[in-house]
Amino acid sequence: MQEHHYGPNFHLINDPFLQTLLTELCQSKTTQPQINRLVQLIYNGLIVHTANALFPKGKVEVKTRMGESLTAETLAHETKAVTVNLARAGTFPSHICYEYLHWFLNAENVRQDHIFAARKTDANEQVTGTNLGSFKIGGSIENSYVLFPDPMGATGGTILSAIDYYQSQVQGPVKSYIALHLIVTPEYLKKIQSVKAPLQVFALRVDRGLSPAHVLNSPLGLYWEQEKGLNDKQYIIPGAGGLGELLNNSFV
Repeated sequence: MQEHHYGPNFHLINDPFLQTLLTELCQSKTTQPQINRLVQLIYNGLIVHTANALFPKGKVEVKTRMGESLTAETLAHETKAVTVNLARAGTFPSHICYEYLHWFLNAENVRQDHIFAARKTDANEQVTGTNLGSFKIGGSIENSYVLFPDPMGATGGTILSAIDYYQSQVQGPVKSYIALHLIVTPEYLKKIQSVKAPLQVFALRVDRGLSPAHVLNSPLGLYWEQEKGLNDKQYIIPGAGGLGELLNNSFV
């Protein structure tokens, strides 16, 4: 993990392979179907880093084809996990994580929930909150890791609203909430400090492109109050564009 000054619940993944893919994804020359192919590879990597860092582990002993015993530390198959589709930018990433979790967890302990979420804006196109629409929640989250694979962590409003819904409306208690992002902003990281529930955030990049020059030349988060990554319409700079539109090839 890369060092920073944003607090212990934020994990900035230092992975040159994933950074290579993300750099390709952010360029205007990259279109469908390459966008979804890149996102799939990146989220495969994100879920691996996350599981290795947070999920319980255990010792297993098996017989190899050579008839010999082999002992290894593996991820615990009985761990419970829920991945949440925050439609629409999170639809494909959530499905990727749902599929990948089955590689190392028992199928009966993995599920996918669905929440339709959209930015709430005022007359000046400033984000004022999040509109949560319909829900498909598959049951309790007791002793479960609840994952939010949402590509862009811009303002933090969507994650806060989704966690608040689970905390107030879904039976728990949860083991931990986990946000999985490609890119986050300093503003997002500041916003999520208000979450009272257990939350861990993983990302590949912190974008603070509108910060003063001396801040851009300083370690991440050292001058957190002066860092800025959102423009006047609260889109991420340098960012990757509107991934909800790009992932679905639907520009509305």
